[in-house]
Amino acid sequence: MSISFSLTFRHLILLDLTDLFGADMYQINKYFNKKMWVFFIAISVSVHTLGSVFEKEVKIQLEVYKAPSCGCCKKWISHIEKQDIIVNAQDLYDIGDIKSKFNINPNLRSCHTTVSMEGYVFEGHVPAKFITRFLVDKHHDALGLSVPGMPLSSPGMELNERFMPYEILLLLKDGSSQVYTTIKHYEEQF
Repeated sequence: MSISFSLTFRHLILLDLTDLFGADMYQINKYFNKKMWVFFIAISVSVHTLGSVFEKEVKIQLEVYKAPSCGCCKKWISHIEKQDIIVNAQDLYDIGDIKSKFNINPNLRSCHTTVSMEGYVFEGHVPAKFITRFLVDKHHDALGLSVPGMPLSSPGMELNERFMPYEILLLLKDGSSQVYTTIKHYEEQF
């Protein structure tokens, strides 16, 4: 594909030059020697290669610490994986040590703790949509996000069609927190 792209690029240049100057191929080749054609082909290959590099999508990878018997954690992981996020789940019998290690205040804790490759913490049933949004934004003083407790109908906590509004909190490195967003309707989670 690169070669055909390069040849197309060369032909476009020739067409443009013939249109602009009314010159024939002999006159154009007189000004463009072999080194210049190699240069133009190299540039076109470079542009094509750079385009391919920038098109690659970086996938989010999360490490989830949970109790082995927790069913809602398994459902939450399923929600996260459906959003094309890579999850590595680790079953721990005492997950309190992980929560303490990442400085999650007891009143902001939930059943599982998730850590991104960048070191951000997502405590509890944080919807994938907001994890992705958080990781795209810049948060210099943030530890991560938390959904304290286990709100009804948050991802992994679905129960029929019942819904309980809840807040997603922004955890700050100084130990404080503030509201990141409020989920007032079930559909806002997705």
